[in-house]
Amino acid sequence: MKSTRKAFDFVKISDVPPKPRKIGVIEIRGPYYTPTTIGYVNDLLEMWGDYIDGFKFAGGSMRLLSVDMVKSILKICHDHDVYVSTGGFVERIIVQGTDAVDRYLEECKSLGFDVVEISSGLAPIPLDDKVEIVKQVKNMGMIPKPEISLMIGSGAGTHIVGYKPKLRGVEDLMKEARAHLKAGAHIMMLESEGITEDLPPNKWRTDVIKKLVSEFGFESWMFESSDPPVFKWYLKNFGSNVNLFIDHSQIVEYTAWRTKLWGDPEIWKGKTLSYKPKND
Repeated sequence: MKSTRKAFDFVKISDVPPKPRKIGVIEIRGPYYTPTTIGYVNDLLEMWGDYIDGFKFAGGSMRLLSVDMVKSILKICHDHDVYVSTGGFVERIIVQGTDAVDRYLEECKSLGFDVVEISSGLAPIPLDDKVEIVKQVKNMGMIPKPEISLMIGSGAGTHIVGYKPKLRGVEDLMKEARAHLKAGAHIMMLESEGITEDLPPNKWRTDVIKKLVSEFGFESWMFESSDPPVFKWYLKNFGSNVNLFIDHSQIVEYTAWRTKLWGDPEIWKGKTLSYKPKND
């Protein structure tokens, strides 16, 4: 029998609640910017799965793998009580028409994906069409996760190849969010480009974040925060129950800050730091 007792469990930290969690959900990026192998995913979840709720294929990376490999990754995730998301692949599928989107959703269902992300960062999909996909995903028994982006035509590192961004108005984001919630979505992803990604902290659009949270509550959102300064800002402003999407490489640093194990200066604030040896 493996021991489930955490090492040094006398050290007081803010433990995360057990899975399945409805708040404080942490989704990690799988293969895209770096490959994640079957062995890596298994080892990662074996060691750190207590702190991971979801695993996301990014950039349609599952299209490059065999069906058996995709099923293997899904099984490992499910064995560790981790849901699997498609990422925003539908915006690539839709260039082949409605039939292709329907086939895509059917294969997602048959392979065992739990969450279907509906994004349009790169593709200018009309809102009404995104809403219909949200409804279809829900009708098929999967969880729709619409992604909302402030920046038009963003994603996949497009900004580094001469891409000139266009920004939407905040009211346009609010309108999209309302439409998705009305269609049955329970959580939405806020794309980081135009909000925090590749921006200095004094240029972050925290006004947009706070307005969306004020209108819909932070529980309705998963915030893309693939840079440590960004996820630390979310923790400081919304607490450990905020839902975040981070890179798989950041799960330990994030959890250390979330649980107040390490890093956060508040750990030491106002504490008496003294060591007096016991007399023999």
